[in-house]
Amino acid sequence: MSTTKRRAVVVGAGDISRVHIDALTALEIEVAAVVDLDEQRANERAASAASVGTTDLHAVLGAGNIDVVHVCTPHDQHAPVALAALAAGVNVLLEKPLANTLAEADRLAAAAATAGVKAGVCFQNRYNPTVRAMRAALESGDLGPVLAASATVAWSRTGGYYAAKPWAGQSHRSGGGVLINQSIHTIDLLQWLVGPVTEVSGRAFQLHPIPGVDVEDTAAFTLVHTQPDGEPVRSTMWATNANATNAPVTLDILCERGSLSLRGDLTMVSADGTTSVVSDDPPGATTPSYWGLSHKALIADFYATLEDPEPFWISLADALPAQRILAGVYEQSGLYGG
Repeated sequence: MSTTKRRAVVVGAGDISRVHIDALTALEIEVAAVVDLDEQRANERAASAASVGTTDLHAVLGAGNIDVVHVCTPHDQHAPVALAALAAGVNVLLEKPLANTLAEADRLAAAAATAGVKAGVCFQNRYNPTVRAMRAALESGDLGPVLAASATVAWSRTGGYYAAKPWAGQSHRSGGGVLINQSIHTIDLLQWLVGPVTEVSGRAFQLHPIPGVDVEDTAAFTLVHTQPDGEPVRSTMWATNANATNAPVTLDILCERGSLSLRGDLTMVSADGTTSVVSDDPPGATTPSYWGLSHKALIADFYATLEDPEPFWISLADALPAQRILAGVYEQSGLYGG
């Protein structure tokens, strides 16, 4: 990595921008500006980074000397912001999802593939120690082929949540509810750990309607994965925002010679009954544990590889499979134009 001082721009001054700014500050990367359509919000978030707030992204990009644009906006603004940065020849790090629709996600991934700059997506849970251990165990072959997998996301999103961020309950802006907003990380982990998905079957719906909210709060689906040996395996997932609290995400993988069970900590059981436990890093004082705790690790990795010729390992193309899965569930449910 170059010793040159890196300069970042954070676009979107909502809750997740604080996580990015905290990571950038810890990594001693200068936050050149915080951009938001709401000037007061931009200024307030910029103050936390000793930076400047503005509503004019194009002016910031036009001034030059920016290494990375961090896209932390509502979903419907991901593609416009990222495309503007790519057109200016600036590296891009996007919060999930790629965009509010699969068509926009495809368009954005195609643009990034030919832009000549680095582009990545914050699927930071791939950096969690527990998830890394799951991946290593599966890749070692010691557990044998995967026989089945399942996952749950049982969280709570109340009327107060949607009142604070109305766009999240508006399907034309968010692109959906529990699947695209809360569960996409777990969907990504399923397809990354178990294998590429060839079939999707499921339904999404409102279990506990909230006035003014038109996105799904609950979904259930099955996936058919292809493993390295070519054998298909099925996984299942259930997700809801109608739970009474934010429960730990669960992810279970049953293999021929053992199992992996993620419930906060990871419990690994081998064929002879030997059990080992791997824990994640403890959550920070201001970061909800259910967000995932590895933003800093991903952001540090992204900056460390800026000068490498190959794409970032979680590129925009790598983020498409998870979005295609949830889009398939939406289409089968007759939601959001599907």
